[in-house]
Amino acid sequence: MSTAALPDAFLRAISEGFPSDFLTREPGELAEYGRDWTRVHTPAPAAVALPRTTDEVSRLLALCHAHQVAVVPSGGRTGLAAGAVAARGELVLSLQRMNHMGPVDVLGNTVRVQAGAVTEAVHQHCAPYGLTWPVDFASKGSSHVGGNIATNAGGVKVIRYGLTRQWVLGLQVVTAQGQVLELNGALEKNNTGMDLRQLFIGSEGTLGVITEATLKLTRLPGKQEVFLFAVPDVAAVLKLFRDARQAPLLISAYEFFTDKCLARVQRHRKLRSPFEAPSGCYVLLEAEASDAAGVEAWLGSLFERGLVTDGTQAQGASQAAELWALRESISESLSATGLPHKNDISLPIAALEAFCGELDAFFLARYPDWEICLFGHIGDGNLHVNVMKPDAMDKGEFLAHTKPADHDIFALVRKHAGSISAEHGIGLLKKDYLSYTRAPAELELLRALKRTMDPANILNPGKILDP
Repeated sequence: MSTAALPDAFLRAISEGFPSDFLTREPGELAEYGRDWTRVHTPAPAAVALPRTTDEVSRLLALCHAHQVAVVPSGGRTGLAAGAVAARGELVLSLQRMNHMGPVDVLGNTVRVQAGAVTEAVHQHCAPYGLTWPVDFASKGSSHVGGNIATNAGGVKVIRYGLTRQWVLGLQVVTAQGQVLELNGALEKNNTGMDLRQLFIGSEGTLGVITEATLKLTRLPGKQEVFLFAVPDVAAVLKLFRDARQAPLLISAYEFFTDKCLARVQRHRKLRSPFEAPSGCYVLLEAEASDAAGVEAWLGSLFERGLVTDGTQAQGASQAAELWALRESISESLSATGLPHKNDISLPIAALEAFCGELDAFFLARYPDWEICLFGHIGDGNLHVNVMKPDAMDKGEFLAHTKPADHDIFALVRKHAGSISAEHGIGLLKKDYLSYTRAPAELELLRALKRTMDPANILNPGKILDP
């Protein structure tokens, strides 16, 4: 499966200096560790390294630098930009064995964890203390903390808590040459020049490998009320959002999905819609509501003012989970029932309505037979645009059509001052389009930074941009 052999001297050094189970070249594991959720590129790693300590990562990267071995850092591989794909004979560096979580500091509201700790496991680790790391998304049961940080992951709670970078106090990072950096520790305030920690957050493993992190925690939210509303279209989704902002609620999540997404979920998961009549769009709202009477009055007014056509409020945790399942099952269902071509974009919230109108017009004019499944975190301007492959169309032909479509979509994103990637990064899939969001001067600075920190270009080469 591999397209390149590792140097004999490198393999001897691994055999002599590391545990016997440190490296694997078993074909099934190469296929598994060499890909992420995109399934676009054929995995072809030379081997997979599975360290248990930062010292092992440090010594491994020093060897890779000396022998010019390209490395692809790997976490839970739940990304959707091919950032963790090893398709050119690279060495995959998996952090999955490095999953230790330290004691929760209830005075400082922090916890130190290794990069391979699973996101949901961190939530469970902190919950008994009434605390949480508020980075949350559908893949939390598989994604790793290191990957969350390396991609500056977003998710369903950004509207309330912000992105991952807001919840990272300190990092332990190994450079391309094998040097271990301790950045900021558990300090809340540290005004001593440039914050190197922030360079690695969102860098997709191209500047260094994150091995440990000190996470900032917050109190678990109060009782969450979960609502699902039916509305006719995207314009109505945004109108309801503007109204919800003024309601007696502290919004934790404001998610939407179209009828086409719901149909795919029902086909795959057999989940039941709470509404008898179909609708064009659906809104899932999660919020704290301390003023019960005020919320009840607001809910009643939604129907009186024609802001929603139907709605339901979860009565207990079980019903709340059922409503969330309709939203969180979308990505899985799209992949299970067809081949989706995904775009993860963000717009200024004020530009969403105009953008969606122009996007609909574009697809109707150019690709009238394509099924478009829209969903996203509308409260923070993040849309997931999924183009489904027509059943009768060959995969190669479909992908050939999506490339020019992407150019037009991203031109529209640029027109509305948006970003071509809201939360999944650039990886391989968005690399050709980075200039739609970043200016030439920015790109040159990014290249200069990469050349400075990874002069041999061994860390995730080819991802984001070329040096």
